[in-house]
Amino acid sequence: MKKQIRLAGTGGQGQILAGVILAEAAVIHDGLYATQTQSYGPESRGGASRAEVIISDQPIDYPKVIEADFLFCMSQAAYDRYAEEVTEGGIILVDSTLVHAESPSDHLIATPITRMAEENLGRVIVANVVGLGMLVGVSAAVSEAAARKAVAHRVPRGTEKLNLRAFDLGFSTATGRG
Repeated sequence: MKKQIRLAGTGGQGQILAGVILAEAAVIHDGLYATQTQSYGPESRGGASRAEVIISDQPIDYPKVIEADFLFCMSQAAYDRYAEEVTEGGIILVDSTLVHAESPSDHLIATPITRMAEENLGRVIVANVVGLGMLVGVSAAVSEAAARKAVAHRVPRGTEKLNLRAFDLGFSTATGRG
């Protein structure tokens, strides 16, 4: 099992944090191998932002995503840049609040993640964790339990309950349990 995952958006949306949470869930809580790399523009907010996570049950020999099995985009620029770099049969998850992509299909899942965060949780800032929950539900790259533990450990102190609700919202949306 090897899954290459790219999370991309704009600086300040939390895609790098989501990547760190995903890698931590894999290594610390599920006992898998993982690499996590990140890249962002010179601006801390508003520039391009990308996190790449590779999760495997075997040692990983190269830490960068070559062709993503799963792509999660929270900006139009990220979708425009990376949509073509997904493996045949790979899955693209986009926040349709912010990204206008081709019609949803088995290959593309367009969900208004930011709007869901605002309407269901009252906070746009947790949209990345809603999206992370969806990504975990769609990819099964890590277990739900491992992801929840990593979310609780990595988010800012005092926001754990809100972020766990955000994760649960995304996960249940992806798995049809919500």
